[in-house]
Amino acid sequence: MSTPPQHRIRMLLQKYHDGLTLLDISNYLNMNYTNTGRSLEKMPDAYIDRWTSKVGKGRGKWSAVWCVVVPPENCPMPFGAYDDRA
Repeated sequence: MSTPPQHRIRMLLQKYHDGLTLLDISNYLNMNYTNTGRSLEKMPDAYIDRWTSKVGKGRGKWSAVWCVVVPPENCPMPFGAYDDRA
């Protein structure tokens, strides 16, 4: 059984804290460019951090730099968050 593309993308972006462009991600993971973009759009923890200018030919002047939210190791729930008595 193969690893889902969203999991592979998430693991890659967690290694690159400064983020990667769609082209970089698809090249690193040897994935189709379009499928990589669709996977990123479906990931609730992926976001565009900033835009960077493209080098060379392309359809536009800018490329999105994607990052993922890295949850903290120990994030305790606030006291009474789900307590009806509070």
